[in-house]
Amino acid sequence: MSLLIISLYLPVNLTVMGMLYIVPTPVGNMEDMTMRAIRILQEADLILAEDTRTSGILLKHFKIDRHLMSHHKFNEHGTSAGIVERLKAGQTIALISDAGTPGISDPGFLLAREAIKAGITVQCLPGATACIPALVSSGLPCDKFCFEGFLPQKKGRQTLLESLTAETRTMVFYESPYRLLKTLQQFAAVFGIDRQVSVCREISKIHEESVRGSLAEVIAHFTKQEPRGEIVIVLAGITTKNKPKK
Repeated sequence: MSLLIISLYLPVNLTVMGMLYIVPTPVGNMEDMTMRAIRILQEADLILAEDTRTSGILLKHFKIDRHLMSHHKFNEHGTSAGIVERLKAGQTIALISDAGTPGISDPGFLLAREAIKAGITVQCLPGATACIPALVSSGLPCDKFCFEGFLPQKKGRQTLLESLTAETRTMVFYESPYRLLKTLQQFAAVFGIDRQVSVCREISKIHEESVRGSLAEVIAHFTKQEPRGEIVIVLAGITTKNKPKK
């Protein structure tokens, strides 16, 4: 009887690609952190943080002891290539921002794009973000909406606002409390004082508050009461009923 011997030949330098996880973190309440997010951060070879000091508090709270590396809007063009090489070498890397979902008005897009170009798997976990709770709790239509993030502070601001005058969808903006009143006044000038708006601040924190009404009413409120905290503005789109009077 003869024996049939089959040999399997595998490449000696077979490299298994790593994975990039985009991990949302709480915008306020620590209880908003998901169990999966905690596990991914515990298992990651490297955690990329917008601010290692801020993220250090979060990781300490959840007893996560992993290596941290800074990755923010001022260095992401310089660090992304090296991070992609780590991923190609098989490392599992998690990207977090100071709060919320990376890539939404935070660093994340550039690294995700470069990782995808390199054939690396990119997964974004569902989780905390400020814009969706503000939108859903606004009482304004949320079946269709557009997210505008932070408006330009100077150049292009007025042009952008005027380009939105015919927008029928609900619009979502981020704003600093120091510029809120000025922004609402600009909205009133462009969209009309009767346009409905919701200003949601300190989402998921102890002093969370939503102020709803017409732009005139909300401006009057914040003229008397100084706004504080993280701000999300949700503005109604144009309808046949709220067109500004010429």
